[in-house]
Order: sequence, then C-alpha cells, then structure tokens
Amino acid sequence: MPAPEQDLKAIYTAAIKAVDPHAAVKSHLRLDGDRLMLVEKGSTVMQYDLAGFKNIYVVGAGKATAPMAAAVESLLGNRISRGMICVKYGYTADLTIIETLEASHPVPDGNGVAASGGIMEILESAGADDLVISLISGGGSALLPYPASGITLEEKRKTTQLLLESGATIHEINALRKHLSRVKGGNMARAAFPATVINLMISDVVGDNMDVIASGPFVPDRSTFADALGVIDRYSLRERVPESVTGHLLKGTGGEIPENPAPGSDIFTRVTNSIVASNILACEAAKAEAEKRGYKTLILSSLIEGDTAATAFWHSRIAREIMQSGNPLPPPACIISGGETTVQVRGNGLGGRNMEYALQAAAYISGLDRVLMASIGTDGTDGPTDAAGAVAWGHTCEKAASQGLDPEDYMKNNDSYHFFEKIGGLIKTGPTNTNVMDIRIIMVWN
Repeated sequence: MPAPEQDLKAIYTAAIKAVDPHAAVKSHLRLDGDRLMLVEKGSTVMQYDLAGFKNIYVVGAGKATAPMAAAVESLLGNRISRGMICVKYGYTADLTIIETLEASHPVPDGNGVAASGGIMEILESAGADDLVISLISGGGSALLPYPASGITLEEKRKTTQLLLESGATIHEINALRKHLSRVKGGNMARAAFPATVINLMISDVVGDNMDVIASGPFVPDRSTFADALGVIDRYSLRERVPESVTGHLLKGTGGEIPENPAPGSDIFTRVTNSIVASNILACEAAKAEAEKRGYKTLILSSLIEGDTAATAFWHSRIAREIMQSGNPLPPPACIISGGETTVQVRGNGLGGRNMEYALQAAAYISGLDRVLMASIGTDGTDGPTDAAGAVAWGHTCEKAASQGLDPEDYMKNNDSYHFFEKIGGLIKTGPTNTNVMDIRIIMVWN
C-alpha cells in the first residue's frame, strides 16, 4: 500500500475512533454511589439522586445507539427497570437488560413502526418519580417511523424519498418528518412528561442543532406546519406527494391539529439535552493524526453542506492552489472538512454522497499526480451500499480510460459505486456503530 494511502486510512480511522459512542457516553455520565452526574467539558452540569427514582427506563434509536446503551448498562446494571432501542440492521451490541429491535435505514420499514410503538408505550408509562435516559444518534429519524394518524408508512416513505431525490437538506427533510410523526418534534418528551429525562445525543447534523438530530424527539420544535408545507412547495412537490400528506399539513396550518411542543413549553422543564459526540471532534482527531504523520494540516470547516458536485469542485481548487502556490498550506498538506452534502439524483445507478464526491473530484484533479481527495461516511455506509465512501487520485480518470470507462457516464447515472468497484478506490470500514456525518480529506504530498 502506497504511503499516502496508508496515511489516509490512519487519518479517517482516527476520526471514527474519536467519536466512539460507548466512550462518549461514559465520558458524559458518571456514577458515584447513588449520584448520577451529567458531565460536559469536564464539569458536572447536572446531578441526579437515583435513590429518589422508582424506575429507570432507557430508550433510544439510531445507528450508534447500541454501544451507547451498552455504556449505560455497564454503568447502571440492574438499576435499569426496562429498556428498548431501535437500531439499523446489524448495528447491534451485547445487551442483557435493554431490548434491541432492528429496523431498516435509510428507508423505514414495519419493524421501525413496531419499535416506535413499543418505545412510546414505555414513555407513556413513566411517572413523576421515574427517570428516562434517552440515547439518540444519527439514523434515529428513519428508525422511529411512527406516522401521524391518517398517513401510512408507505406514504411517508414516498414523501421522504421525493425530498431526498430533490436535493433537500437534512434540516428541510426533518422539518417535514416532524410534522408527519407521532414521536418526533418533541412528542417523545410529551409522552414521557412528567418523568425526568436525560437525553444524550450523537450529532449527525450540520451545526449540531438539537431539534434536527433524529428530528428531535425530546427537543422543542422550532418549526411549524407552515414550514413543513413550505418545504413541499419549495421543491414543487405538492402534486407529487400523497394527498394524505398534503391534507395533514393543511389541517395543521389551519389549526385543526395541534403544533408540536415548542420552546417554552412546560414539558421541557424536566428534560436535559446533551450532545456527547459530533463532527468537529472527528475532524480534530483526523487533524491530530495527520500532523503526527508529518502533514501540515488545516480543518477547513465541520459545517460543509450543499451540493456534492459543487463541494468537490471547490475542494479541488484548494488542492490545485496548494500545488501551485503553497497556500493555504505547503506540501505535504492535509485539508480536512466535515458536514453533509446532498446529491440530486438523476440516474438509477448505485452510490451515495461520499462516492459521488470522489467521482466528481476525480475529474477535477485529473493529471495531478501528487493529490488525493476522499470522502468517508463515519457510519460506515454510504447510501444503500457496503462502502463508507471512496478515494480519487490524480490518475483515477487515466486508469478508467485504460479500462474503457468514461467517468462522465457514471456521473450522469449516479453510479459512483460501480465506477470505483471496477477501477478501485472504494473505502470499506464495515459498520462503525457511530454516525457524525462525513469526513473529507485532501492530501497533497511532495
């Protein structure tokens, strides 16, 4: 394996390791006798006397939730009265008290509906003398698909898919999801009230907005039915989404359906929300590893969003600038960015935003023999594939041409997976059991 490829693997591996869910929970929850302490940045922000609670319930959903639950079990053991979590198929951990249900992601299925119902049953049984510990991570929105009355799972699924294909942002998609759901947008907090709630989250959204992470089941909803309807209209989808969806949103805007719990609601006086891992932590770990390996390193931003092709283009300009002028860093240089971009799907190929980034980048850096650009999903899966992402080299397009492959054809068909499968470049980590969006890495060496 060439040295830059070895360095690349070490850098993204360090990033993923830094946001290990088990370690993140253990660093934020500490037990001293009967005192459970919530710690942020090394300081105790809340204390709970466990002797004063009749029951302790653990609930949650997301790709990283199983190892989060394992950390809570190792901390509290038989103090836990009952627990239930929902995770993506295969994203499990060894649990003895907390029940694990597996469901589909990113396209929800009936198992997710059943899990959502089971979790809501636990929350609705909680009283004022009970403690609920919630474990929410990326993917939780798709894994908690409990449609509002009158809307089927298939209708909600079709609506989400139309938004994904239109290039809607995660913020826009979640604003809609929250208003088509019985659990999202603070509705789990409503179900748990008046129990005390500790809601621990691993962020997979740009800016770490708590109300967007898994569509904020325990967080006040700042969006409204009017906002959700506006998303539909922004992408000209009113005539394409199911009538039940449009009808539900119109009832909400007309005041026939209550809004989700908003900021200032008494429901949230008994809820404490805390983010235990995020993209910037992964970026900082990647930077540290790159520096250890001799690279001059810069974190460009952990807030990158927008069109994937445009992101690849501007990142490639930075790579060219490094080679031509030594700015913003001279070689050997490593530029790191995080966040989550979107792809407008026009073809019927196989891929995801990280592989799409690499495929676009391959054309932009073609001929630069000392450059690579890679993008990796920290959850280990990019779209509906077994790859986490891909890496493009300056010689990728030349290699493709030698095999009679035209990268442009694969771009038009959104078929990045099969492109890199044929010429090499897929990055496969396997399920990581964490999810803090994506890490992009530009490397330029001497």
